[in-house]
Amino acid sequence: MAKRISKKKKPSADDLRSSLRTVAGKGTGSGGRLSYFNITEEDIQNDPAGVSKELANTVAMIPVVQIAPNPDQPRKEFEPEALQELADSLKTYGLIQPITVRRFNDHEYQIISGERRWRAAQLAKLEEIPTYIRIASDQEMTEMALVENIQRENLNPMEVAFSYHRLIEEFNLSHEMLAERVGKKRATITNYLRLLDVHLEVMQALKSGGISMGHGRALAGIADKLLQKKVLDKVLESRLSVRDTERMVREYSKQTKKKKALPDNYQRILNELRAKLGSKRIDLKLKDAAAGKGQIVVPFGSVEELNALLEELEVRI
Repeated sequence: MAKRISKKKKPSADDLRSSLRTVAGKGTGSGGRLSYFNITEEDIQNDPAGVSKELANTVAMIPVVQIAPNPDQPRKEFEPEALQELADSLKTYGLIQPITVRRFNDHEYQIISGERRWRAAQLAKLEEIPTYIRIASDQEMTEMALVENIQRENLNPMEVAFSYHRLIEEFNLSHEMLAERVGKKRATITNYLRLLDVHLEVMQALKSGGISMGHGRALAGIADKLLQKKVLDKVLESRLSVRDTERMVREYSKQTKKKKALPDNYQRILNELRAKLGSKRIDLKLKDAAAGKGQIVVPFGSVEELNALLEELEVRI
């Protein structure tokens, strides 16, 4: 039977490797009993909450080959050099911080959080690693994976934004409810969600680390996506700080308000159309705002340019 270590204790690396050896991967004991936890399959079926509590403070050594990644986890990109550095460290010290997995059966586990550590363990050719085991449904698995990764992993701002969006959509959460679950302020949740509607190149810069969350938050305050791109280029070219970026956005916003004559809903449509077709020359003129009558002006310089614009216009905005 495996020894359990309370989270309150702080075992050394040697303690962890020597005292947490289990018979994971060697099957069950008599009567279908999970001999390393002294828990049966019947226990899991009859009292999943009790079993989950039993496992909550238990660390088990699980064979690396029995662990699979979660295809729906928020982190999609792992920097190879940093991963290799972690693997080199693991060869010397082993994995100290356990990963968290979902148990399917005695030989199959899926990662809830800690995929980066698991990948490094594979590179280091470790045979087994310390894990926290959870019993969870598909829905609970998704929620735990998203929440734990948001709280523990170094996700880029877009990964966090997409994770928040998934939690809201899949579990029907309000911003307030989500803020409570992940331990953040409601304003923080809202700021991240606004990143889902920025220019594609702003998203890419946030993913790559070219700009910070602070820069992204400032750029999201610009309604015109082509203008977002223009400001982004200046931020990257001049390596502007977040404060300088905010100042620039305020100046552009003042200029935009002076020029703005369209109602908000029409202005939004015009901004989307300009961003889609990549031209600020496109204009929208209202003849009768109450009746919704007007015209869209699309300048072009050649037949080829006109054909290209018409092809783009077939895409629904």
